[in-house]
Amino acid sequence: MCHSYADIILPLAIKGRLTYSIPVNLQDIAKPGVQAMVQLGSSKIYTGIIGKIHHEKPDLDNIRPIVRIVDPLPVINEKQLIFWKWMSDYYMCSEGEVIKAAIPGIFFPEGDISMHVSEKYTPRLVTFIRLAGDYSEKGLNEIRDKLRKAPKQLDLINTYLHLSGLNTKTEPRPIKKTLLLRKAGYSPAALQGLVKKGILQCISLEVSRLEDKVYETEPLNRLSITQHSVLKSVQDQFLHRDVLLLHGITSSGKTEIYIHLIEEQLKKGKQVLYLLPEIALTTQIIKRLRKHFGNITGIYHSRFSDSERAEIWKKVAENDIEKGYRLILGVRSSIFLPFNNLGLVIVDEEHDTSYKQNEPAPRYHARDSAIMLAGFHEAKTILGSATPSVESYSNAISRKYGFAELTERYGKVRLPEIILADTREAYRKKLMVSHFTPELLNAMDQALARQEQIILFRNRRGFAPWVECSECGWIQLCRQCAVSMTYHKAEGNMLCHYCGDRRPVPSKCGNCGSTGLATRGFGTEKIEDEIKIVFPSARVARMDQDTTRGKNSFSRIIREFEDRRIDILIGTQMISKGLDFENLTVVGILNADSMLNFPDFRAHERSFQLMEQVSGRAGRREKQGRVVIQTADPANRIIRLVLRHDYEGIYRIQAEERRTFNYPPFCRMIRIVLKHRDKMQLNNFSGRLADELRNYPGYHVLGPEFPVISQIQLYHIKTILIKIEKQRSLSGAKEKIAGSIGRIRKMKGSGGLKISVDVDP
Repeated sequence: MCHSYADIILPLAIKGRLTYSIPVNLQDIAKPGVQAMVQLGSSKIYTGIIGKIHHEKPDLDNIRPIVRIVDPLPVINEKQLIFWKWMSDYYMCSEGEVIKAAIPGIFFPEGDISMHVSEKYTPRLVTFIRLAGDYSEKGLNEIRDKLRKAPKQLDLINTYLHLSGLNTKTEPRPIKKTLLLRKAGYSPAALQGLVKKGILQCISLEVSRLEDKVYETEPLNRLSITQHSVLKSVQDQFLHRDVLLLHGITSSGKTEIYIHLIEEQLKKGKQVLYLLPEIALTTQIIKRLRKHFGNITGIYHSRFSDSERAEIWKKVAENDIEKGYRLILGVRSSIFLPFNNLGLVIVDEEHDTSYKQNEPAPRYHARDSAIMLAGFHEAKTILGSATPSVESYSNAISRKYGFAELTERYGKVRLPEIILADTREAYRKKLMVSHFTPELLNAMDQALARQEQIILFRNRRGFAPWVECSECGWIQLCRQCAVSMTYHKAEGNMLCHYCGDRRPVPSKCGNCGSTGLATRGFGTEKIEDEIKIVFPSARVARMDQDTTRGKNSFSRIIREFEDRRIDILIGTQMISKGLDFENLTVVGILNADSMLNFPDFRAHERSFQLMEQVSGRAGRREKQGRVVIQTADPANRIIRLVLRHDYEGIYRIQAEERRTFNYPPFCRMIRIVLKHRDKMQLNNFSGRLADELRNYPGYHVLGPEFPVISQIQLYHIKTILIKIEKQRSLSGAKEKIAGSIGRIRKMKGSGGLKISVDVDP
């Protein structure tokens, strides 16, 4: 008899797939994409995914059998397997790391050989009430007569019949026990009496953990003449191009064009993936999508519990158009969902850095991966942005991508007026009130007088970035990282934003013992405090990582701002993107200089994008908005470009600089990060690796060098940056890099060395 073998991908950072034999009793149900439990090592049971089934016996003395198949239905499909294999090759990580990032952990029960491994995913069961028999109208009337002396029970049965819709021609449907008792206003004891009499019975039914509200839909909005011509241009270009960049200034109505493209695909029976960079954005746009597409629209992001994510996963995989999700709105991890018939991928705010995953592997870019995902499905991709990335714009003007432009705001609304406020001059003339210039305070005053709303942007959370001794300049550093600890006033703690270490606020200097400690710099928490002093009657809220930890915290803050229950919203970059508030007229950017002076070749591009995006939140209806940019360097050329909303200007400057100094898109880049607790060992290994890489022709190797933050969680860090000429094979370069890293890992003493690779950093 011919033996069958399965190559299994385990959700672990191990190279390659592991081969197991398929027992005879499992051969009919073992298929690619199915979850299989296997033994690894002497005592551990893991759940993996079957990647391939074959009859080639591996060259091993002992081949373990699959322990059991978790579910005969595949949890992933063939296109996902192909896509994830591409992802592991391109981003230089294992397929196991991709699967760990991709699939809800609940699908991977694991345990010890000696113990029974229980399923992690359990359906949510709820108690429902229904009639214990098939009663005619006459029979029900007789029951009511018998219950005249038990008024509570009579009231309960009448409430049940009303809720279950018995008056219609259909059979009475089961009603949630909690709903019935709430509507009738009785305790469970009254219900128990009816159950004992055999009139009602309790049953357990599986219910979804997801919102089960039914949405009323309405037809699509009519497009303006400009939007209609852009839509037509997109449709025409999609006939011979697979990827298109839509460059539309803020508030030009890109979302409406997306909605028309979505409808076109849904009518063809296709699925659509709509990617956004931030969870905060999904809150606003889901309302617009459900208004037109109703219950076939789902959301996917990290704030859902594992069980909820498993349910969304199943609804995306569902082939029944009525039951499944056809349109998914989600953040970067949504690219992993089990789409079976994708027709269109929308990457909104395609320039945004949140699309890049930095830790852990796979260190993928969702925009680039989404283009590949669409390719495997023979689907189209539209990238949208008011401030496209240099890479995407370069691809558009070189005709690799299609290109369409929206150059005016919807409804001819004017772009906001931008005011530069010179902080250096204001400090010199003693005109600053706390961290606010007279220009900003004046604009806020006028807006509040007209009952309009304000957003203040500061890209740093916490109260103060550091606490300093005014005698000797001592600063409290983290015990594990080479960074200063941030003071969080609400928590009453010093917090490290890199390792999460918390310490009490020092009462005296750790160096000279002086009690003259002062906070330096300012974060969102400090602005919130000080705005309440300057504008005591204004209603103030803050939106940053500290205030949005809960699942529904984003939607709560956004809803309150939309309902005009907040006058001033202070936030980090999560408030800068895509949000649309009709009564928002003033935006304040509190410290533009901190973004510009960052050691990164993309710093100027990102600063322009952030300032332009934040500015775009202001005055999105009839009223013209005002943006106040506070800077100590009003002559800065990037700020001057923001003043003119000059995207082409920033692109020309950036493209020229990058061509001169050989940065993307004019070369490919790979960054290698090495970590070790022993600094000497780290220097030795990183030096050897860089020397070996320099031997390869066509690669420009920078480093090894210590990054700005050179130690995290007691690990010293060094980075090596490799620039690969455009004409060189990227896959060939990766093979050589992987070979060199493999040789370093085999060296004596490299046990404590951690190496990670970041492709397209």
